[in-house]
Amino acid sequence: MRKVALLLIVLLGVAHFATVCRCEEDAEENKAEAADEDSDDEEEEDDNDEDDTEVKEENGVLVLTNSNFDTFIEGKDTVLVEFYAPWCGHCKQFAPEYEKIAQTLKENDPPIPVVKVDATKADAVASRFDVTGYPTIKILKNGEPVDYDGERNEKAIVARVIEVSQPGWKPPPEATLVLTKDNFDETVDNADIILVEFYAPWCGHCKRLAPEYEKAAKELSQRSPPIPLAKIDATVETELASRFGVTGYPTLKIFRKGKAFEYSGPREKYGIVDFMSEQAGPPSKQIQAAKQVQELIKDGDDAVIVGIFSSEQDAAYEIYFEACNALREDFTFRHSFSSEVAKLLKASAGQIVIIQPEKFNSKYEPSSNKLTVKESTSVSEVQEFFKKHSIPLVGHRKPSNDAKRYAKRPLVVVYYGVDFSFDYRIATQFWRSKVLDVAKDFPEYTFAIADEEDYAEELKSLGLSESGEEVNVGILADGGKKFAMEPEEFDSEVLREFVVAFKKGKLQPIVKSQPVPKNNKGPVKVVVGKTFDEIVMDTQKDVLIEFYAPWCGHCKKLEPDYVALGKKYKSEKNLVIAKMDATANDVPNDIYKVEGFPTIYFAPSGSKQSPVKFEGGDRTVEALGKFVEQHATKLLKRDEL
Repeated sequence: MRKVALLLIVLLGVAHFATVCRCEEDAEENKAEAADEDSDDEEEEDDNDEDDTEVKEENGVLVLTNSNFDTFIEGKDTVLVEFYAPWCGHCKQFAPEYEKIAQTLKENDPPIPVVKVDATKADAVASRFDVTGYPTIKILKNGEPVDYDGERNEKAIVARVIEVSQPGWKPPPEATLVLTKDNFDETVDNADIILVEFYAPWCGHCKRLAPEYEKAAKELSQRSPPIPLAKIDATVETELASRFGVTGYPTLKIFRKGKAFEYSGPREKYGIVDFMSEQAGPPSKQIQAAKQVQELIKDGDDAVIVGIFSSEQDAAYEIYFEACNALREDFTFRHSFSSEVAKLLKASAGQIVIIQPEKFNSKYEPSSNKLTVKESTSVSEVQEFFKKHSIPLVGHRKPSNDAKRYAKRPLVVVYYGVDFSFDYRIATQFWRSKVLDVAKDFPEYTFAIADEEDYAEELKSLGLSESGEEVNVGILADGGKKFAMEPEEFDSEVLREFVVAFKKGKLQPIVKSQPVPKNNKGPVKVVVGKTFDEIVMDTQKDVLIEFYAPWCGHCKKLEPDYVALGKKYKSEKNLVIAKMDATANDVPNDIYKVEGFPTIYFAPSGSKQSPVKFEGGDRTVEALGKFVEQHATKLLKRDEL
């Protein structure tokens, strides 16, 4: 019995030993497998690393990315690059042609690489080369980009690439003149006309304009006579920028014999070329027949301005032309030497006549206005005459003439279905006549009618879009303030009462505003429409105000630095760091213009009508702090901060 028990014990021990050994073997195998998997993962990672820099080829075209672009380009004399977007229809159409180009240049001696970059993925590279459209083609010569804007076919592109690849090739000099304080006055004083761009090297808008501006400069330089285009780095030539009131970039100005005029034309090649070609011509067009004037009066929408002269040698003619030059973008000028035209206008040589179109005639104003130009008459007197009589007593305000004709405040606007076509003219004039009855008694205000569809957003901001009335009225006052007439059936007396109430200061302005914050003790004070005057316009305090949009990426990026700035100056009782959501609140003062996000102004105490706009791409705590300290009037710890 003892022998059997002993045997069982021995067998159990052997079984246990075998199990332990097996477990250890399994553990070793698992470790080995894990090691193999780790090794495989490392190999996969290595493969992925290789994929990041590996240059792939698709139908003869090399594919570059953010990771391999610089490595591939380095040391190569000439490379053709296409920046494309996978969804772009033009890119898809161009693809077969580009593959043919790649094959042709591959057979060149020496071969020239042809590459493509998906700009939607390789955003860093695309941004570096200022890619804003697809496809964008560039030739890299020793790493430096050469723009290609020719035809998108094999013959044209191959010819241009081979030309650039020649050993002695150098880019042609820029057609755009570079001005500094040393050559500015001499250049602009001697030019009959020249367009000058004030730019900042860091400015994104300037970078986008640059290639279009250069193309326009090249084309206009070949005109006869040529029209020069020039540029000034306003961050270097600060005195010149200050002299011409440059506060944003790019700022373009037209100079005529040294006199500066605002440029209001397009900002792409063909628009610049057409606009400047028009500007280079005479500011007034000659009229030879009375019929031409009659047509303008009958069918026109704007004031008809005609100068009557004996000849081009007439002294009054020269004064008229100089006055027209300064305002040629605001008015259409005409002149005549015809006795027939003079008779029609009941004018004599040396007189300027302004006539409103027939549809704006009324018994409350003269049919025309005349100015006799003498040798002693100044150019400014003539220009003042143009401006004074440019609109009728009650004109038609439209988006096309709003900025030029109806910028003066207060402006009383009567909104309804304005339509001067034959079928609706009587109804339009019916309501206009009621406005005329009131406008004649308030010469200090400008009155206008406006189509309710053209100004749907403005009506909405006045709270009148759902009034239910056929005719609505608003007053746009100084400082961006606006007032709405309570909806009721419209007639002359109702309008008169509203205007009188405004004149006596009995109306409350309409202000779009978020609710006033209950707790506003953070480092950055929140401003809403209703508290703008209370906080920003407080004459006892300096205020830095940021106008932002919740969806704006630049604003989101600025937020932590702006909060840090608020904390930095938290102890300054006379300095407020503030922000305002400009999409949800009205800015009830039009001096604080918001044309992009973020827009930052410094409003000094005691000088709220002259805020200083923050310019520059560096919106760090340091840069903003320097800006604050530069303009602050009541900073207590200036030296310690």
